[in-house]
Amino acid sequence: MTLTPDLDGRTALVTGSATRVGRELLLRIADCGADVVVHYRESEAEATATAAEARERGVAATTVQGDITRPDEVDAMFDAAERELGGIDVLVNNVGNFDPRHWEEIEWDAWRSVVESTFYGTVLCSRRAVDGMRDRGWGRIVNIGFADSDRMHAPPVNFPYFVAKTGVLMFTRMLAGDTQDDGVTVNAVSPFAVENTVSDVSAYPRGRAASFNDVAAPLLFFLSESAAYISGENVAVDGGRLTES
Repeated sequence: MTLTPDLDGRTALVTGSATRVGRELLLRIADCGADVVVHYRESEAEATATAAEARERGVAATTVQGDITRPDEVDAMFDAAERELGGIDVLVNNVGNFDPRHWEEIEWDAWRSVVESTFYGTVLCSRRAVDGMRDRGWGRIVNIGFADSDRMHAPPVNFPYFVAKTGVLMFTRMLAGDTQDDGVTVNAVSPFAVENTVSDVSAYPRGRAASFNDVAAPLLFFLSESAAYISGENVAVDGGRLTES
């Protein structure tokens, strides 16, 4: 059974939704009737194509460009989206850069870029979205985390990404508590690896990475009225993978 929440009359913004996982999540939200905002930083052509594909599903769609690590650009993104489609009811914080090198080899600018895009971008977009959600008495924020982020375990490679994703999980729980009386829920969906990975998946649980549908299923549940009393939760989409402590 496929969960399809009724999002007719809602507007959703997915960060980094021109390509890859963000694109797939945005299109599945559009399938549920929401008008959608495709965010991109550099992939303008891909964002335009994604918006066109969303419109084929019978919903309105627009694109916004911006660097989500800059407060002024986040404000400009939301201003443009709200002028076009109205207030943002659903926010999916999907952007997360990574650097696979050993932590001692990562230049400081690269380290900062990972943390700012993955963690600060989530905070800035949520801060802008949540005020409108509170005013309307309804909102859904879903942050895309990482499956190990609640286990406080990280290898020395890609370390700033793990640090940032742990911050995303803590922010999810804090914001859930802060909005508990406002009709807003804040949750996280945390895959380990998704089907577009370039890694060898032969040793992964079930012999594969998570599919886009695997990631979308809990996200759509969190957007549904069935999950209206669930906030501050994190669903690991990792096939049952256990991490050594």
